Amino acid sequence: MSEQRSAAVHTVGLTGGIGSGKSTVAAILADLGAFVIDADRVGHSVYLPGTPGWDQVVAAFGDGVVADDGTIDRKALGSIVFADSAQLERLNQIVHPLIRRGVRELVDAAVAGEPVRPIIVEAAVLIEAKWFDLVDEVWVVMAAPPTVIERVTASRGMQRGEVQARIDAQLGNDERRKVADVVIENDGSPEELRRLLSRLWSERLSA
Repeated sequence: MSEQRSAAVHTVGLTGGIGSGKSTVAAILADLGAFVIDADRVGHSVYLPGTPGWDQVVAAFGDGVVADDGTIDRKALGSIVFADSAQLERLNQIVHPLIRRGVRELVDAAVAGEPVRPIIVEAAVLIEAKWFDLVDEVWVVMAAPPTVIERVTASRGMQRGEVQARIDAQLGNDERRKVADVVIENDGSPEELRRLLSRLWSERLSA
């Protein structure tokens, strides 16, 4: 159940694993008229030097995760946490509450500013962090592992083993499906994805 907001607002939590295409889905929904909040951008802000998040991450993982410019080296941090589930949980306990607070503030501001425009909260960790109270329903974007590996190795320059490690460290699609109000299977073409989202927009989000 979401926190009380204007009845005219419909807020969707959009989530999915690495390479599933959730950012592409968010972009298409924005084209259709949604207001999109990117939790990953909020997440980057909690790592900035001088913030409580930066202080807590460095205290937990050491100076080795600090880049030469003083920012958190996300690649160095990732090599630690995606190789050890206990370390990943340790990081999540630090940053998830900080990100949630930032997302909550953005949702409230969007509701106040455009009370009849659908809001999409794009958040990779929405299910793991149990942010269900921030949204009215959950949409999960999924793709088969071979599709994910092909996409990510091509777009991010990661090795196949690195991508598989990220997949293994994340919540599985079967677990995501259990809490999804809508499942978006994204193994097809961009045109197929846009047609599917246009239909979902008409059925679930358009006024």
